[in-house]
Amino acid sequence: MVNLTPEMKDALSKMKISPVATAARDGTPNVVPIGFCQLVSDDTIWIVDNFMNKTLANLKENPKLAVYVWGPEIKGCFQIKGTAEIVTSGKAFEDMKMMVNEKKPGLPARSLIVMTITDVFECMPGPAAGQKLL
Repeated sequence: MVNLTPEMKDALSKMKISPVATAARDGTPNVVPIGFCQLVSDDTIWIVDNFMNKTLANLKENPKLAVYVWGPEIKGCFQIKGTAEIVTSGKAFEDMKMMVNEKKPGLPARSLIVMTITDVFECMPGPAAGQKLL
């Protein structure tokens, strides 16, 4: 379990679209743009599955994933890695559905991906590229 710094939390909150990467059991990669990627605690991110097919299949085979944080409104960039749990019922699932329906009525919000943050890495080019930050 890794807690993001206040600066990292702020950067993640400014992301409009977050690239989320997964891999199948055999290592085949997949990256998708996600509009609902929200930090809900210091070490937990909620990712909403509206139309995930390959991503969801990958997570069922291999629960590891990464979120890339970068954009014009953010200074620097970093990669958050973690493990996923797929949730399709319960309070967290219902809270997520309500959040999605308030922002974008009509989206299916089929499942909630609960990402527990395990590592954070530097993504800026230069000598520190790829170094573990947390």
